[in-house]
Amino acid sequence: MLIPLVNNIKTSHNFSETYRIWSWFIAPLYPIAKYALLSLYFGSIQIKGKENIPTTSSVIIAPTHRSRWDAIIVSLAMGRLVSGRDLRFMVSAYEMKGFQGWLVKRLGGFPVDLERLGISSFRYSVELLTQGEMLVIFPEGGIYRDRAVHPLKEGLARIALSVNSQEIDMKILPVSINYSKPYPTWGTDICLDIGSPLNVANYSSGSSKQRAKQLTGDLKDTLSKLSQL
Repeated sequence: MLIPLVNNIKTSHNFSETYRIWSWFIAPLYPIAKYALLSLYFGSIQIKGKENIPTTSSVIIAPTHRSRWDAIIVSLAMGRLVSGRDLRFMVSAYEMKGFQGWLVKRLGGFPVDLERLGISSFRYSVELLTQGEMLVIFPEGGIYRDRAVHPLKEGLARIALSVNSQEIDMKILPVSINYSKPYPTWGTDICLDIGSPLNVANYSSGSSKQRAKQLTGDLKDTLSKLSQL
C-alpha cells in the first residue's frame, strides 16, 4: 500500500534545499522568453482553454511531450504571467547534468528516473503539492514526435491520490501540445489546448492500484481527445 505509507514520510531537508526554486532569478526570464525568444523564433502560438487553469488548489499540469520547447511553452501559458505562480517541473535525471542541470534546478526542476519513480522524487512531489504548488509532470515520460498519446506512467496518479488522501483539493490539468512540424524549427506554429481539470477527489472507491489505473486511463482519454482537436 504505497500511497497511504508515504503520507507519513517527510522529504529530506537536503533534497528540498538542493532543488529550491529561485523566483527572483525566474522573474526577468518570463518577458525575455515571451517577447524576445518565442515571438521571434516561432510562427503563431495559439493557446486555448486558459479559463480552465485553476486559480487555487494544488495542481498537477499533465502535458503531452513533443519537444524540448514544451517546458518553456507551458511556463508562459500557465506560469507567473497567467496564474501568478511559478511552476515546478519533474525532469528526467539525464537532463540534470552540467550547466543545463544547474539552470533547470534554479528554474524549478528536480530529477526523476523515468523507468522507476524513486521515493525521494515521490515524497518531494507530494510535499510541493501539499503546499499548494503547481507541478508539471509529462505523463508519457519521453518525447514523442507524433500526435498520438502514448501509454502514461502511473506515477502521476499515485502522487495525486496521495495528496488527495490528506484531504487537500487536488486537480490534474490535461494539456495537449502540438507543433506544425515534428522537429520544431524557425517559423513553426504551436497549438496548446488546456482541458478541463480532473478532480482527484472523484477517484475514491476501490484499492489504491485500481484508483491509480482508472485515473491514468481517464487522463489518457482526455489527452487523446484534446490532441484530436
